Amino acid sequence: MPQSPQRLVLASASPRRLELLRQIGLQPDQVEPAELDETPLPNETPRALAIRLAAAKAAATAARHPGSFVLAADTVVAVGRRILPKVATEAEGRVCLALLSGRPHKVLTAICVGGPDGRGASRLVESRVRFKRLTEAEISDYLQSQEGVGKAGGYAIQGRAGAFVTSLQGSYSAVVGLPLYETSNLLQGLGYRPS
Repeated sequence: MPQSPQRLVLASASPRRLELLRQIGLQPDQVEPAELDETPLPNETPRALAIRLAAAKAAATAARHPGSFVLAADTVVAVGRRILPKVATEAEGRVCLALLSGRPHKVLTAICVGGPDGRGASRLVESRVRFKRLTEAEISDYLQSQEGVGKAGGYAIQGRAGAFVTSLQGSYSAVVGLPLYETSNLLQGLGYRPS
């Protein structure tokens, strides 16, 4: 079976990113997450963290796949300069939801694309999301669903947390995890043509 002349590697373990790519007709040839320490550096801003991690993921994966297009992304949720974690425990989730309750926050998604010729391009997409004021019961019910586990800021806008959102300025797909307009443009700009 002849191999496609252009290969696309998605440097992410996120099933949401894979689903978003499929939504616009892109099917990566391989999914290979870059396992990196995602701890923010001292005094690192949310924007700088998202950009640094997306670039590092792309570089690490591109080194293992010469001759391929590589797409990497990172999403950071922030209230002011405070970076919210990718929630691992119920206690972390409760802190995040209490912080997001009734106020706006930023969702910063950086994407980095590397081409087979060594060229690269990146973008940072900033979206602003506002949650309604959450009751203790709403927070507890949401935590019980486990939907926010492993997600930046402890919630998934495409799931039950969609009912918390009173406004969104920016890119919905970027809040889910991958800004589709920018991703498509970067890939096309570097010469990627889906087969």
